[in-house]
Amino acid sequence: MTHAVLCLRPRADFERVDALPPGSLEVSYGKPDDPQLSAMVARSRALVIPAVGGKLAAPLFEGARLALVQVTGAGVDRLDAGAMKRLGIPVANVPGGSNAAVAEYVVTTASLLLRRFAWADAEIRAGNYAAFRARMLADNLAGLDGLTVGLVGLGAIGLAVAAAFERAGCRVVYHDPAPREAPGARRVGLDELLAVSDVVSVHVPLAPETTGLVGERQLAAMKPGAVLVQASRGGVVDEAALARALESGRLGGAAVDVYSSEPPASDHPLLALRGDAARRLLLTPHVAGVTRQSSALLFRSAWANVERVLVKGEPPHHRVY
Repeated sequence: MTHAVLCLRPRADFERVDALPPGSLEVSYGKPDDPQLSAMVARSRALVIPAVGGKLAAPLFEGARLALVQVTGAGVDRLDAGAMKRLGIPVANVPGGSNAAVAEYVVTTASLLLRRFAWADAEIRAGNYAAFRARMLADNLAGLDGLTVGLVGLGAIGLAVAAAFERAGCRVVYHDPAPREAPGARRVGLDELLAVSDVVSVHVPLAPETTGLVGERQLAAMKPGAVLVQASRGGVVDEAALARALESGRLGGAAVDVYSSEPPASDHPLLALRGDAARRLLLTPHVAGVTRQSSALLFRSAWANVERVLVKGEPPHHRVY
């Protein structure tokens, strides 16, 4: 017996990493903007969605007989939590599948910013080899070893990032409402973290209490020359305030992987930066957690959970609500 599953990722995503669904599941593939989406959901027993994308409105799920909505990543903010709870539709994610990829991204981008590699590339292409090399030497740029890294949020991803920085020889401090088991990492208040850290990396979910968590005041409190890595959720960092901080020259640089609106509009304040401010900014398209290895792990785990619920009749792993 096969079980009807609607997936809002292209089949090609799964083929690329050899993570197609098991034969026990009859999977159809759709798009969020399909005019027949409501009817497709109504015919399905499970819905599989990527973590990244537009909101899926509550009316889409009214009258559905879904036994599970499975997210192929950690974030569940595409869904209306209140509606899913009211309708009694279980929602599960795959926590931790991209931890290693995000940790690699954060350490790599922090190093790129601190040592100005991307900036140097642009200057060399502009014909400024000698002048920019002299500037880099005069500024006595630091590598990671011996620096202090501050992590805002120390959940599963934050812990992986902490371990990666510790392997690079860094001291780690963190700010999190809840104490964590984090050998080698010291818990501090946010103000202290900002004041002492050479690298600040953000790892909190988007929620009312974290929206704008890193804003004008927090950016001004950062150590001069420090770099910021934003690979959590768009909206946690005030992007207009970040643009102003880069323009001021106080920040050593910033790497931004997530945006309050994706893709960012052409008039986005970060895209409007020019000159040295733009050179200190590294932009990536929400791919910090995306590697071939992480995708394979996420997809296989998601399909296994769907099979667990529909075929084996067991409750899902990693139920969020």
